[in-house]
Amino acid sequence: MLDVCLLGTGGMMPLPYRWLTALMTRFNGSSLLIDCGEGTQVAIKEKGWSFKPIDVICFTHYHGDHISGLPGLLLTMGNADRKEPLTLIGPKGLERVVNALRIIAPELPFPIIYKEITEPEQTFEMNGYRLKAFRVNHNVLCYGYTMEIDRAGKFDVARAEAHEIPKQYWRFLQKGETVELEGKVFTPDMVLGAPRKGLKLTYTTDTRPTKSILENAKDSDLFICEGMYGDKDKQGKAVEYKHMTFYEAAELAKKAEVKEMWLTHYSPSLAYPEEYIEEVRKIFPCTVAAKDKRTKELGFED
Repeated sequence: MLDVCLLGTGGMMPLPYRWLTALMTRFNGSSLLIDCGEGTQVAIKEKGWSFKPIDVICFTHYHGDHISGLPGLLLTMGNADRKEPLTLIGPKGLERVVNALRIIAPELPFPIIYKEITEPEQTFEMNGYRLKAFRVNHNVLCYGYTMEIDRAGKFDVARAEAHEIPKQYWRFLQKGETVELEGKVFTPDMVLGAPRKGLKLTYTTDTRPTKSILENAKDSDLFICEGMYGDKDKQGKAVEYKHMTFYEAAELAKKAEVKEMWLTHYSPSLAYPEEYIEEVRKIFPCTVAAKDKRTKELGFED
């Protein structure tokens, strides 16, 4: 299962009732954070989740509302005597930007691994999931992310017994590993059925609608997408500053055939996003005007 928490839903500046946009996921004992604006630490503490399992932090881009919370978070991790490496992923300039921010956090007891995105689309395999970055259209270099967790086919006991594979080796084959035993080689395809449906999460903010979002969000179990403006009169402003309206996000969700969409990254002037949701649901019914700390557990289908 994949735990997903949208820690904050604000864009541009934190508000007393809305933290800046940040997403945290938990899977198989590790945690991933996408974006880390001012107040992200407080949002994590309010949620009751832990900093300790965070082993990957991704950045969509380097505007302050998406990265300014990083130095404080690094200091908190260091003060907790963290020793495990921390992986950072982001667009070109990642190490330069982070080192500039680390002027106030120069000494850390753990190593930082930098993975810079250098292509329009780039995939990273880690911690049992596949993370794909894809370029979107903002006024600086910006990426969206998909997280996919594959699920192997069902273990076939009859086939395992027919091949005379000792039971103590079944778990290795279930994990996709090959087993060599007394000159014989047993492979997962000998005992596993066809792959089953896995899990897919897509997250994108600060962008105009793009083909890359449509293609990468396709069939997502959960699509978290920016909705900077709910007022239809703000369409011109969305185009000028390269953001999205609620209605444009809904059109993307509809075309990508996602199961559910959460709107996020609201303009500070947008006090009540839920006021517009009825109109948005005429385009895509499974739309939620997300609030801070909205959480969902994505589970595999039976």
